[in-house]
Amino acid sequence: VQLQASGGGLVQAGGSLRLSCAASGGTFSRYGMGWFRQVPGKEREFVAGINWSGRMTGYADFVKGRFTISRDNAKNTVTLQMNSLKPEDTAVYYCGAALSGSYYSSSYEYRSWGQGTLVTVSS
Repeated sequence: VQLQASGGGLVQAGGSLRLSCAASGGTFSRYGMGWFRQVPGKEREFVAGINWSGRMTGYADFVKGRFTISRDNAKNTVTLQMNSLKPEDTAVYYCGAALSGSYYSSSYEYRSWGQGTLVTVSS
């Protein structure tokens, strides 16, 4: 499955952004999906995940209560709504399709990745 992420940009602290990830070339509804982020010199870290049906979601502690992940299997998209953004949320955000219908916090459990979209939060 091929993924394309979009929606990044520059926002002030306290603001919101909505990231989208469009999938093609596979059966999107089979796969759990995850959003990860990465800053230079650090490993890619888990942000949020959602299982194939959308009924189960999980979040990293540092985004709980601020970010919401959702998916639309009819449109082959997964979305990350980011509210109350902080400067430390600045990173390149990647969407990934998992190896199964579940989501995982380890990037090694993902079969494919989008190209990444840059989110910059100014103070």
